[in-house]
Amino acid sequence: MATVVMHAVVSVDGFIADEHDDPGPLFEWYFNGDRPIVEEVAEDRHAPFRVGARSVDYVRSLWGSIGATVQGRHLFDLTNGWEASPPAGDHLVVVSHRPKPDGWHPEADVPFFDDVAAAVEDARRRAGDRVVALCAGDVGGQALALGLVDEVAMDVVPVVFGRGKRYFGEVDAQHLLDDPGVVIAGDRVLHLRYRVR
Repeated sequence: MATVVMHAVVSVDGFIADEHDDPGPLFEWYFNGDRPIVEEVAEDRHAPFRVGARSVDYVRSLWGSIGATVQGRHLFDLTNGWEASPPAGDHLVVVSHRPKPDGWHPEADVPFFDDVAAAVEDARRRAGDRVVALCAGDVGGQALALGLVDEVAMDVVPVVFGRGKRYFGEVDAQHLLDDPGVVIAGDRVLHLRYRVR
C-alpha cells in the first residue's frame, strides 16, 4: 500500500507562503544549482528545476517515488491544477467542496472529492505501492489530524515570514513525530523527513 507523505517547502517559522499566497524566496533553491531534478527525457516539462549537488539525489528520489499527488482547491486554483500534469507522479487528486471548473481539461482523469479521507484513499489506490504526495497546508493538516499521514517531509528555507499560510494548516492538537530519518543540508535548504508516530 502507498505511503502518504505530507510535503512542502517551508520557512523556518513554519509557513508555506505569506498571507497573500506569495512564497517569496521559498522556491529559489529549486533553481540555484546545475543538477536537473528529472532525467533529460522530461526536461521539457520541468526544464527550470535545477538544484545543488547536495540536494539532487534526495529530491530525485522523492519525486521519482511519487505515484499520486493530493492537493486542496486553493492550491489547485493557484496552479490551475498544474494543467492536469503534476510536477511529480502520474495522478492528481483534488480536495474541494466545489466541482471541477467547467471545461477544465475534460480529457484528464483528475477526480475531485469533498472529503479528505476519500481523496487520500483514492490517491493510495492510484499510487499502488508508490508514494502519495499530500500537499501541506489546510488539507495536509486535516489528513494529519485524521491519522492518514505516514511521513512529514519538509524542505526548510532559511527565511522567517512572521505570518502567512501554515505548513500544518489549522491543526490544533499535538502530533508526535519520530526523530528525522532524513537530514540533508543543501544550498539554501534543509531537507527533513519524519515518520509520524
